[in-house]
Amino acid sequence: MARIAFILLTHKDPQGVIDQARRLTATGDYVSIHFDKRAPAGMFQQIKQALGDHPGVAFAQRRLKCGWGEWSLVAATLEALRAAEAAFPQATHFYMLSGDCMPIKSGEFARNFLDDEECDYIESFDFFESDWIKTGFKEERLIYRHWFNERTQKWLFYTSYDLQKRFDLTRAVPRDIQVMIGSQWWCLRRQTIEAILELIRRRPEIVRFFSTTWIPDETFFQTLVAHVVPKTQIRTRTLTFLIFTDYGMPVTFYNDHYDLLLRQDYLFARKISPEALELRARLGALWQTTGQNFPIAAEGRRLFSFLTGRGRIGRRFAPRFWETDGSLGNDRVAHIIVAKKWHVAKRLTAAARRHTDIPAVDYLFNEEEAHLPEMGGVESSLGKRQRHRRALVKLLFDQFGAERLAFCVDPSALSLITDFDNDRSEVRILFIDCRFDDDYVRGHMGRVGLVADDAPQAQIESLLPIVRRDLQHEAERLKEAGFTHLSIISETAGPAKNAEALAGFFKIPADSARILAETPHLFDD
Repeated sequence: MARIAFILLTHKDPQGVIDQARRLTATGDYVSIHFDKRAPAGMFQQIKQALGDHPGVAFAQRRLKCGWGEWSLVAATLEALRAAEAAFPQATHFYMLSGDCMPIKSGEFARNFLDDEECDYIESFDFFESDWIKTGFKEERLIYRHWFNERTQKWLFYTSYDLQKRFDLTRAVPRDIQVMIGSQWWCLRRQTIEAILELIRRRPEIVRFFSTTWIPDETFFQTLVAHVVPKTQIRTRTLTFLIFTDYGMPVTFYNDHYDLLLRQDYLFARKISPEALELRARLGALWQTTGQNFPIAAEGRRLFSFLTGRGRIGRRFAPRFWETDGSLGNDRVAHIIVAKKWHVAKRLTAAARRHTDIPAVDYLFNEEEAHLPEMGGVESSLGKRQRHRRALVKLLFDQFGAERLAFCVDPSALSLITDFDNDRSEVRILFIDCRFDDDYVRGHMGRVGLVADDAPQAQIESLLPIVRRDLQHEAERLKEAGFTHLSIISETAGPAKNAEALAGFFKIPADSARILAETPHLFDD
C-alpha cells in the first residue's frame, strides 16, 4: 500500500505545523519540514522541540530564506526532499504541501487512490506552446538571468533585465531539456524523485540554469519529471484543490465550505483560513477516518464562477477577496508611516527595503506607483485600492508572504489610521514631524488645487498662515489621538533620537535603526 512522505514548506504558525505533522503521521505516513529561515528562531525551536523525536518527522538539513519567484523555494523543496528520501525508505510517494493546505479526503482514500494507478501527478505543459502563462514575462523568464527578487528588489530586478535585454545577453536552455510549466503542487512516486535527484547530481548545469530563472517553482520539477518519466505515466493535474479569483488570487476557504470541499476530485485543498477553526478541526479529523465514502461532484470552480459573476450578496461558496473577514490577522504587524511630505516617507521606505527584511510600500491609497507587487490587477488603479482598503493591506501581507508590512498614509486620513489601529493585529504608527516653510506651503496649495498657477501674490500671502495652521493641526490631531504604539521622528531631533524611535517602530536592532535614521538627504526638500 502507498505510504506518503509529505514535503511541508511553511513559514508561520508553528502550532499549526505541529498539529498538521501529527495529524498526517497518525495514519502511518511521514512529514519532512522546511521552515523558512526568515521566521523568528523561536518559532522553529517550538516545532523542533515538539517534533524532534517523532519517528515520522524529518527536517531539512539546511533552512533557507525563501522569497516568492526565487530559486530559494525550489532549493528549500530539494532540502526537504533529500531529508525525506533518506529518512523514510518505506515512502512510496512524495506530496508537496504548504502550511495552508488541509486534507479533504481520508488517509485511507488517499492511499487507495495512489495505489490505483502507477503514475505521477504534476501539471507539466509545454512552456512555449501552452497558454499556461496568460500575461507578463514568458521566454524572458528563461533566456535572461534573474538574480534579484521582483517584489522586494524591484529596481534591481528590472534594471538587470533591461541591461541584459539592451546588450542581448541571452542564454540557451540546457541541452536536451524541454522546459515545461505548471502548478508547484505535485505528488510524485519514489522512483521519480530518486531519478530527479540523481539527474541534478550528474548534471549541475541544470540547477545552475534554473537557479537564475524567474519563478522556477513553476518550471523546475515540471520540466525534470517530463524528462525522466514516460509521458504515459504522467497525469498533468494537481491533487490539491485551489481556485483563483478574477483578481488572480487564490480563494480562501472558511467554515461553511466543508461539504463543498469534500465533493471535489482532489485529496487536499488550499488555502484554508487559519481563522476557520471549525473547518480545520473537521478536516483534521477526516484524515483519520476509515470506511468513508466520498461522492464526487467537482462543481467547485463552476459554482465559484457562477456566484461571483452574479455578485450575490450574503454567504457565498467562493467570496471575492474583499468580502472575507476584514481583520489583518492576530499575528501580523502593520507599520504605518504617516508624513505630509511624501518624498520624505518614500525615502524611508526605500531605505527600509534596502536595509531590513520588512516589505515596505509607499502611498498605496494615493499614488499609482507605490512599489506594489503583482496582485492580479488589484494594484492597477487607485479606485480598486481605495474601495476596500483593509482587505488590500491583508492581501499585501499574503502576497509578500510576510507577517510584517510597512506602508505610508497621509496625516489627513486620520479616520483611516484609526480604523487600522482598531484592528486586532498589532499596529505601529510612525509620524514624521516635518517643518513647513513658505515654499512648501505654496507648493502644497497648488498640488491640492487651492490656488491656481496664476493666482495673485496677495491671495497666496493671505492663505499661507491659514494653510500652515491646518497642516500643524493635522499633526496635533495625530499626536493626541491616543494611539497605543506611536513613534515620532523629526528633522530637529537628530539621528540618535530618530534611531531610537525607528528601532521601536520597526522592532529592529539599534544598528539597523541607525542606518535608517542616517539615510542621506532624508528630510531634504
